[in-house]
Amino acid sequence: MQESIWEHTALPSYAPLRGDIKTDVLVIGGGLTGILCARTLTDAGVDCVLVEAERLCSGVTGRTTAKITAQHGLVYDTLLQRFGVERTKMYLTAQQEALRQYRRMCRNVDCDFEERDSLVYSRNGKERLERELAALERLGAKVDYVNYMPLPFPTAGAVRFRHQAQFHPLKFAAGILDGLKIYEKTPVRELAGRTAVTPHGRIRAEKIIVATHFPFLNKHGSYFLKLYQHRSYVLALEGAADVRGMYVDEADTGLSFRSSRGFLLLGGGGHRAGKQGGGWAELEAFAAERYPTARAVCRWATQDCMSLDDVPYIGRYSARTPNLYVATGFNKWGITSAMVSALILRDLVRGRENPYAEVFSPSRSILRPQLLINAAESTLHLVKPTRPRCPHLGCALTWNAQEHSWDCPCHGSRFGADGRLLNNPATGGLRRRDKP
Repeated sequence: MQESIWEHTALPSYAPLRGDIKTDVLVIGGGLTGILCARTLTDAGVDCVLVEAERLCSGVTGRTTAKITAQHGLVYDTLLQRFGVERTKMYLTAQQEALRQYRRMCRNVDCDFEERDSLVYSRNGKERLERELAALERLGAKVDYVNYMPLPFPTAGAVRFRHQAQFHPLKFAAGILDGLKIYEKTPVRELAGRTAVTPHGRIRAEKIIVATHFPFLNKHGSYFLKLYQHRSYVLALEGAADVRGMYVDEADTGLSFRSSRGFLLLGGGGHRAGKQGGGWAELEAFAAERYPTARAVCRWATQDCMSLDDVPYIGRYSARTPNLYVATGFNKWGITSAMVSALILRDLVRGRENPYAEVFSPSRSILRPQLLINAAESTLHLVKPTRPRCPHLGCALTWNAQEHSWDCPCHGSRFGADGRLLNNPATGGLRRRDKP
């Protein structure tokens, strides 16, 4: 029951690394971001190796709702105020280019690619929608306002991006693996300069890309302060009406809707990892009231890294690591952000300029209000005198009764009741002294 509708799709399996190897570029992390980085680099003639600690796409990629859209909530009004017209327009252009690249690649991959409109709706009035429309007009985007939507409640309207898309993420991933050098069950335990240390071999690389969802190196980049993780939940309903589009509430606590393969994907119930939220119970109650004849065929949860300023961190891991790169902080919009990451990093590791690199640079200012919130959460749970403790940086874990897991409110690591690692940035399960 707690698996996504995508996870029945089998991807090819790959052997673990045995022995020492060399490569020009090492990509660490076998989700969609890592796969796209490896694909674009290999296609550019770069010798590239990808390693994954478990199985390909076994993390967030297998638990996405798989929307391919340049519309990332009501983000453009916020970005315009924060960064100005030029940088905000580059952010929008990067997302539009990502959509174009997916269209191109999906022509040759059987992955249920479908064109759909994307809409952000409001149940609380038109003011934020009107500000977003005005911002998008300044950026030259072709969008419009919609009054009616086939949703099971009244709304104040929505901002619509036409001709966006959705797909089956694992079918897509499986379709672009040919010719890639991949090792599964190969966790990187340590980076010693340009050498990655794994349980059964070392990888010497000229350049290294960390695409592990949450970066696992703490001594560079301050990602433990720049990121927190947000957990959200999905029900796949059978027998619900097709909503004929992709819908997201502008409110943080709202619901998302999109139809796929005869199912309605209902999302919501989210909360900061390690905190309490509505979870599946909220979604199940809503479905029982609004879709009483529908049946939930599966449910799953996912986790998103949230940046300080609503823009991902893509580029050099830090100013002092010239041969180390990162892609993280996708703020719930991982599909287009994965492609943007691949396009930027393909250029940067080859010593070429990229028009979008400055906008997404991980070295930009961290002086944002969210920094204080992240620091306060970390301090609170670092000094809290309870067990178990997270092996990542020692924060006190909290029990997630819905999912029967120990979750870290500081940085989002999660562990099963038996101590097994479920989500990074921790690189291993609970040690004996950390357990309850």
